Amino acid sequence: MADSNITDLRMLPKFRDSLSFLYFEHVSIDRHENAIAIHDANGMTPVPAASLAVLMIGPGSRITHAAIAVLAENNCLVIWCGEENVRFYACGMGGTRSAAGLIHQAKMASDERLRLQVVRRMYCMRFLEDIADDVTIEQLRGMEGARVRTAYAKASSQTGVPWSGRNYDRSKWEKGDPVNRALSTANSCLYGLCHSAILSTGYSPALGFIHTGKQLSFVYDIADLYKVQLTIPLAFRIAANPPEDLERAVRMACRNKFWETRLVEKVVPDIRLALGEANDADEPSVFDSDQVRPADLWTPTSEE
Repeated sequence: MADSNITDLRMLPKFRDSLSFLYFEHVSIDRHENAIAIHDANGMTPVPAASLAVLMIGPGSRITHAAIAVLAENNCLVIWCGEENVRFYACGMGGTRSAAGLIHQAKMASDERLRLQVVRRMYCMRFLEDIADDVTIEQLRGMEGARVRTAYAKASSQTGVPWSGRNYDRSKWEKGDPVNRALSTANSCLYGLCHSAILSTGYSPALGFIHTGKQLSFVYDIADLYKVQLTIPLAFRIAANPPEDLERAVRMACRNKFWETRLVEKVVPDIRLALGEANDADEPSVFDSDQVRPADLWTPTSEE
């Protein structure tokens, strides 16, 4: 268990060593020694904060200041979400105080030539093959659309679940068909995990490359690397014989699938690969024993 008073950022638990996520609703959460405790009608359940990547808190829940503090100290992202994790309301911050990753990401996103390199790398990671230099962004989008449609058709054929496209209304959630509800729930779990990986290594979830203009654009970029292999077949499999509590079954299946595929170990290296960074250990590049001390001052290269 991590020490409750982390003074050196090198002591932060590594993201790749964490469990993927937990979702709770209608519970009380407080600190229990150097962990947290979940209180519900069935009693108290301790959860080791140092080995958890994401804690999703649903409606009807309460959490203490002390619990938030120990989660933050152990680099666990806390997300406040709607019922069944359908809506996203707010989240905490990542564990690293270093801005090195964010500066690199901003450089890649603000230069059109460098941004195009990142976009091409992301598509190559999805297609598992090189893409010719003369292929345009519109052509890449068309190729990606065809790949996703093929994945939906294949999953529909294998499970016997009818498929007529993505169609759901969050304001009328229960009226949605099982497969669309399962897809939305599975994707929200995947978004939470990718969001946590992005924040834990100091990147911005808003600075996307393929997606743009949303506060979670980069989350969508990274999550799209895994949907065809993970969430699409999983959602169709559960929707083929939907249980009474569909969303809970999907969350449980996602946790198991993320663990089986060791997804937590892949996300940070994939982010670094997409951004063209060296895949070093997922630790901040700048360590500081005083977390509140002001940073160094910038000097133009011409004046150094």
